[in-house]
Amino acid sequence: MSNANPDRAQSKKSVGGQLIIPAFALLFTLYYFYTIIDSPWTAQVSAFFIGSVLIVLVLIFAARALRSVRRAQADWGVGDLIAPRSILPRRLGLLALTVGYIVLLEWGGFTLTTFVYLACAMVLLGGTRVTRPAIILAAAFSIGGYLLFVAAFKTRFPAGPFEQMMGVLF
Repeated sequence: MSNANPDRAQSKKSVGGQLIIPAFALLFTLYYFYTIIDSPWTAQVSAFFIGSVLIVLVLIFAARALRSVRRAQADWGVGDLIAPRSILPRRLGLLALTVGYIVLLEWGGFTLTTFVYLACAMVLLGGTRVTRPAIILAAAFSIGGYLLFVAAFKTRFPAGPFEQMMGVLF
């Protein structure tokens, strides 16, 4: 006879789904390190510092997950990734919006594409009752992003209609 408690086995936490984003963050950080080899040393130092902190945090998170699995408190399942199923359409909608944002960013430019993405994402996640606040927040964040990244820091984001209009005005 086994001493295993069936209630205990069912109450295990699935940690596999929680490791997906950290795994991609680790891969992105390593890719970023690879791409900045020819950058100025100041950019390399900043990137290495931030990337190193991210790598340490990912490794700590992975070690905690591994410890939970070894103690039989968790398993490598990804069941929590699609549960609850009632919000799965919203998650898939957000994924579609994100892919659309990436695809349309070059054509629409940073500010306009960010505005549309944020407004649609907030309405999708919050429901139709938040349409007006979503539009106001999306406008504030996208214009704030333009002022901070494009105007102040001269970041080379894709220039769309809004950026071209602002270039003519200023």
